[in-house]
Amino acid sequence: MASSAPRFAALPVSMVMFGLGLLAIAAIFVLFGLGYQNLPIWLNLATLLCPAGLIFGVVATVLRNRRR
Repeated sequence: MASSAPRFAALPVSMVMFGLGLLAIAAIFVLFGLGYQNLPIWLNLATLLCPAGLIFGVVATVLRNRRR
């Protein structure tokens, strides 16, 4: 009968990565606005999740649509 499409787990993972990166960017702006200068390195590195999630999502979507 009607078969369901296989689950595509890369898109939710990339959206979570992108969202966490945005939260880290917002946290840096808030902390900088409150006067904090020396922020922890893990917070600065967490901002890299935003572009990584975007790139991962675009690449995964392109590869998924090429297979169809």
